[in-house]
Amino acid sequence: MPSRTRILRWLVPALVAVAWLATAGPLGSFSGKLGQVSENDSAAFLPDSAESTRVTELQQQFRTERTLPVILLWESDDGALAPAALAEAQDRVDEAAALAEEAGALAGEPSPPIPADDGEAVQAVLPFDPDLGEALPEVISELRTIPGIDGTTAYVTGPGAIFADFAAGFSGIDGLLLVAAFGVVLLILLVVYRSPLLPLLVIGTAGLALVVSLAVAYFLAERGWIAVNGQSQGIASILVVGAATDYGLLLVARYREELRREESKYAAMRVALRQSWEPILASGGTVILGVLCLLFSDLGSNRGLGPISAVCIAFAMLAALTFLPAVLVLFGRAAFWPFRPRYGEEHTSGTGWERVSASVGRRPGRYLLGSAGALVVLALFLPTFDAGGIPLSEAVRGGSESGAGQESLARHYEAGSSSPAVIITPADGWADVADAAARVDGVAGVAPFTGEQGGPPGAGDAQPVEADGLVRLDATLADAPDSEAAQDTVADLRTAVGDVDPDALVGGSTAGDLDTQETAARDLAVIVPLVLLVIAVVLALLLRAIVAPLLLVLTVALSTAATVGVGALVFEHVFGFPGSDPQVLLIGFVFLVALGIDYNIFLMTRAREESARHGARDGVLRALAVTGGVITSAGLVLAATFGALTVLPLVILVQLGFLVGFGVLLDTFVVRTLLVPAAVHLIGDRVWWPGRLASGATEPAPEHPEPARV
Repeated sequence: MPSRTRILRWLVPALVAVAWLATAGPLGSFSGKLGQVSENDSAAFLPDSAESTRVTELQQQFRTERTLPVILLWESDDGALAPAALAEAQDRVDEAAALAEEAGALAGEPSPPIPADDGEAVQAVLPFDPDLGEALPEVISELRTIPGIDGTTAYVTGPGAIFADFAAGFSGIDGLLLVAAFGVVLLILLVVYRSPLLPLLVIGTAGLALVVSLAVAYFLAERGWIAVNGQSQGIASILVVGAATDYGLLLVARYREELRREESKYAAMRVALRQSWEPILASGGTVILGVLCLLFSDLGSNRGLGPISAVCIAFAMLAALTFLPAVLVLFGRAAFWPFRPRYGEEHTSGTGWERVSASVGRRPGRYLLGSAGALVVLALFLPTFDAGGIPLSEAVRGGSESGAGQESLARHYEAGSSSPAVIITPADGWADVADAAARVDGVAGVAPFTGEQGGPPGAGDAQPVEADGLVRLDATLADAPDSEAAQDTVADLRTAVGDVDPDALVGGSTAGDLDTQETAARDLAVIVPLVLLVIAVVLALLLRAIVAPLLLVLTVALSTAATVGVGALVFEHVFGFPGSDPQVLLIGFVFLVALGIDYNIFLMTRAREESARHGARDGVLRALAVTGGVITSAGLVLAATFGALTVLPLVILVQLGFLVGFGVLLDTFVVRTLLVPAAVHLIGDRVWWPGRLASGATEPAPEHPEPARV
């Protein structure tokens, strides 16, 4: 029997480890296919009730083929274009059309070269298939290899090229992003553990969780159960790496401590798991419920991010509680080489955190006012956060050829000529609607749709095609279609035509951007209080109290507000970003609150345990001293993983990486270390009201709290 027990002790963890490796191997090919089912067109995620969505559906009645305009533009370097340049432009257009047709991208006849009124530029429009997907950036890249025209600067721009440049920014998600994330985590773990093997085991755990979770996300997206875009894929990858590493850190800290108390590595792991599973499940469960609140979003991109994130957290927990314990048991103390924990070796919490704990205990009021006051000051800058949206042409850091081309186009043509606003209105009285639209500031002209694409920027005497009692009008905007000014024009246009005919609708790409911004703002107003409520309820159940959960929610909300305030200052005055997006604010908030509450869970579950023996005041100081090292390491890892998003060239992901990374550090070093312990120390045992602790001991806190088990 003893021999059988010894065999099972190593056989069971070996089978668990092999099962994970055998499962992740075949799934690896599917996780790599997630990008194939991603949809990066923001219009695809709008609700059916959005006005631009309704216009898109009504447009089909006019039997117009959907196209994505790509503009070839040549701008003179020194005044008017030479006649030879105008003739040469036609050859370049023919060459570009042949290349696009060969790639299966062309969806119609290209326009002839169109000289600008000032004679300093010439453009041509190529109608592209809007469903090219991942092939679009490649085709645009090939167009840019076509030789230019002497004496001019050539651009490939327009909506098609702008979108291609934006989509190309996601190309680093499968490579550069993960290399950066795993690299920085490995570096931190090497510093923390000073061991060559242990960091590899923790990183391997995160890698297995990543492969399996992305494969599951692929299956869900392929079946149409969730919507995925490049943004949610990148965020999910970062989330699973950070979460799995954090949970691994907590388990490793427990296991190392128990190896000093238990001679058997198996007994040490049993105790470590018993001590770790509850806070890990509580932490992961809180994050899962928080991100699932995104299901209440009206934007499909946000709704898709919720389930993907929940899947990632679930597999991060599962890997940390199964694969990692298995390999740690197989390696035993050798996993910590060269600093192996020895049986009977004395362990202390670390004089640094003991000093911090003692200092907070001596001056809790000063620490509470100082930390809360600093956060309030930073939060005062929150109203300056510009969440009005980012033009797609400026969404790539460092600029892009399409963005530069859009600026050049605006110098010589009506900037919105390539992507007009589309008005669908009842046939009766369409002329009055057209006149009202033409009088709106920012509208360069209005033309009825007569059955052919294009048309002069004026209504003239042309008669529109009528379909099911409706007509279509095309309104050319004076500003670039992806600009904030164009969105303002569309908002005014909707008001103007609605006053003439309440049934008139305004759509098009600019209207789609406007609807996305308005929907995201609505999501922010609905989901923020929902997330706070859900997390407060979870904490109340976990801590069996009301005061403590309310305190934690308030402190994390204040920390989040301070983080957004810092983001407003940094984005405008340091990075010089053109603005931000309500989606960045929403996603950043959800992750900041859900992940920020993690460390408070680790602290307060320990504080409740200590409070039962020593009272709330002494209990929270002991908890701070004991958990300081592991929670700080976990915070650094999580902040570093989200910071890896800044290696990508997309402004929206850089902003999200900064907000979450900085916010996690603020929670780790200010909220969890100073604000919460000081507040709990001042409130005392009433912090656990209306619950009752097992013991009401209230012995005074020592200068240096004695070591306790992590």
